[in-house]
Amino acid sequence: MSRPLDSFAGKTALVTGAVSGLGFGIAKALAGEGVRLALGYRDEGDRETAARWFRDAGHDAPLFLPLDVADRAAWAAAREAVEREFGRLHILVNNAGISVFGPMDRATYADWDWILAVNLGGVINGLVTFLPMMEAHGETGHVVNVASMAAFLAGPQAGIYTTSKFAVRGLTESLRYTLAPTALGVSLMCPGLVDTRAYASALKRPDDFADSGLGTADPELLGQLAPVFAAGMSIEEAGQRLVAGMRRGDFWILSHGGYEAEFQEIHDELMAALPKEPQPPEREAVEEQRRAANRMALARQATGIGDMVVKDEA
Repeated sequence: MSRPLDSFAGKTALVTGAVSGLGFGIAKALAGEGVRLALGYRDEGDRETAARWFRDAGHDAPLFLPLDVADRAAWAAAREAVEREFGRLHILVNNAGISVFGPMDRATYADWDWILAVNLGGVINGLVTFLPMMEAHGETGHVVNVASMAAFLAGPQAGIYTTSKFAVRGLTESLRYTLAPTALGVSLMCPGLVDTRAYASALKRPDDFADSGLGTADPELLGQLAPVFAAGMSIEEAGQRLVAGMRRGDFWILSHGGYEAEFQEIHDELMAALPKEPQPPEREAVEEQRRAANRMALARQATGIGDMVVKDEA
């Protein structure tokens, strides 16, 4: 468990990648809770569509922020705009993400740099920009990092994307312990298939990263994935499941079922790989001290390097 967000009243939230796809579903769900919204976007047409939805639904107009999550100057401008409009931020949803398909052994530096800059760097930029403000005001809030079931399940065609999502998972699991003594909850959302156009990310590749080893993006070929994604969960349902998880204080927000076989296979393979041998007492003492430090953090006690050091009983 994380810290439950039992009330959304009076809260402000920033969602990245928020005017289309899953981010838009999350924005809709938060709007339904009365949360004041800042929404990061890249595409002007999608922004206009989102603005129209908020008007038609009778919600307050969000603060729309032009935000390339890989651009730290854009993040600084976003923070200034949020402070000017709302004064403070309570909820940060790092959702923006991209993907390309192809075998990773053919990938260039440009392929790696583009995806990691957005999927991992964007999360880091959001945390560095807004965590100091969120901790300083001392009010309850929440950080949600959106990864993917690819944070657990690897495959041959999306290796760079999978790398980025494994990294976001590790970052967020560590952040959970770091922020446990504060007023901020932490969740990791790992959605399965959602009805979006995420498969078309490669068509929006910036010129700075054009040198791809995976070939030129083919709209016709990528379009073959449209019916695959159309079978996914609606963005509205996925957004509602995120909000429900925050309210309960779930760290793991696994929006989709049906992965029991894969999770069991991973568990069994890991358990089988562990050497069946006793550990030297001094090494086991170190491991137990590590476990104790984690338990202290989850019990909302501040910890430091000294809490990871085995104390001399003498």
